[in-house]
Amino acid sequence: MSTSSLLTVPPPTAQPVTVGRGPVSIAEVVAVARSGARVEIAEDALAEVRRTRAVIEALADDPQPHYGVSTGFGALATRHIPVELRTQLQRSLIRSHAAGSGPEVEREVVRALMLLRISTLATGRTGVREVTLRTYVDLLNAGITPVVHEYGSLGCSGDLAPLAHCALALMGEGTVRDATGTLLPAADALATAGIAPVVLAEKEGLALINGTDGMLGMLCLALTDLDNLVRVADVTAAMSVEGQLGTDDVFAADLQRLRPHPGQIASAANLRALMAGSEIRESHRTEECTRVQDAYSLRCSPQVAGGARDTMAYARAVAGIELGSAVDNPVVTLDGRVESNGNFHGAPVAYVLDFLAIVVADLASIAERRTDRFLDKARSHGLNPFLADDPGVDSGHMIAQYTQAAIVSELKRLAAPASVDSIPSSAMQEDHVSMGWSSARKLRRAVDGLTRVLAIELLTAGRGIELRAPLAPAPATGAVIAGLRSAGWPGPGVDRWLAPEIETAVGYVASGAAVAAAESVTGPLN
Repeated sequence: MSTSSLLTVPPPTAQPVTVGRGPVSIAEVVAVARSGARVEIAEDALAEVRRTRAVIEALADDPQPHYGVSTGFGALATRHIPVELRTQLQRSLIRSHAAGSGPEVEREVVRALMLLRISTLATGRTGVREVTLRTYVDLLNAGITPVVHEYGSLGCSGDLAPLAHCALALMGEGTVRDATGTLLPAADALATAGIAPVVLAEKEGLALINGTDGMLGMLCLALTDLDNLVRVADVTAAMSVEGQLGTDDVFAADLQRLRPHPGQIASAANLRALMAGSEIRESHRTEECTRVQDAYSLRCSPQVAGGARDTMAYARAVAGIELGSAVDNPVVTLDGRVESNGNFHGAPVAYVLDFLAIVVADLASIAERRTDRFLDKARSHGLNPFLADDPGVDSGHMIAQYTQAAIVSELKRLAAPASVDSIPSSAMQEDHVSMGWSSARKLRRAVDGLTRVLAIELLTAGRGIELRAPLAPAPATGAVIAGLRSAGWPGPGVDRWLAPEIETAVGYVASGAAVAAAESVTGPLN
């Protein structure tokens, strides 16, 4: 499954994002990462950066050792570093920590990571110089994106290797991609953009790499994608209930209030709105219909999608706290002390990343079960086997469900938490780590998988509903099917090359167009 790598930065389409006035928002992270929004620094933030830098510089000649200023790092922190070696100390830290390996990480992830590190630097709690902060912002605004690799972060002491690759570019070293996606040496990209490389001073190397910015950036991106996908899950569930001659009576507001989880109530309200006015639904509201209850995958849709929403709300609360945090070690406190701490540990973020992977797997699982019911003649209430045009000659959507099943099986494996693992490092100085970066990487794969599973359900449900003609669907689900047609889906018929139709549906879902089509009838969905 893809993690949606973007090779080029699109032209800025969002308002500039100002750091140093308070926490950046999830929307601002996404605007910088995906829409190329420029970053500006608040003047008050620059004043605080200058003030705390003076604190660090006052310690430079102090005979008492200060971690990151006049000592080595990690298990090597016992060595006192003389003044004449401290520039080399910072440079060596970045070079040695830029030790990532594996595939290149997506540009949007690196841009989010860079913004979040800039946001922490702008708090004034890290002790960097103003020139270092400004240069980092210039690098991001120029569309220069350091090459960061898949492996290297344990999610503790920050996302060390990914952040070190970014800091390496700030020094004019390593490899980057420019705004066109071209791969080139950092020194060349900086020269072309008119940016002077930074020679790091005391404490700055640590300040550039000691953060949870990679995992947090991926959390912000995932929450944004899931905001769309939980609504898609309600759309496809409504289409499946409708197309399989199910009932929307179980989604009644008074029934939902008997178990008043906020997400469940919101999802059920969506289902009622989406199915309102359906001729298909009304066609079997008769005494001849002997079915007492629908299967769980239909009837319990709001319980599952609602639980997903409530989990996302918790994850969003964690992200909000993290976005307002200054993660570094040591930090310059508000009263001017330089203190070591453990705030770089990624556990709080890692846990919710893993929790969301569980949610994603279950949303996909119930969607696959709804899809499968359309294809089974014994359970589809009058539809052809596999929705085939001429069953036996045609196979219909038989193998589309196989594709769903393969993805759902993968998502179940990705739901195994990374945060329960820990491998000691740095000669047992860093003896418990969060593995939050790994949690984030697998969540990105999981979100992509969920998108594809829901797209196949939408495609299958659309076919099933159209085969109920001349009965008309609800205006909202009908608008979704019409939108899919406009995107290039030809509708039911004899077997065709199915993969391109699935990709059409994937794009329709991922872009937000499916939800927009439904909302053109229902108004904003929850």
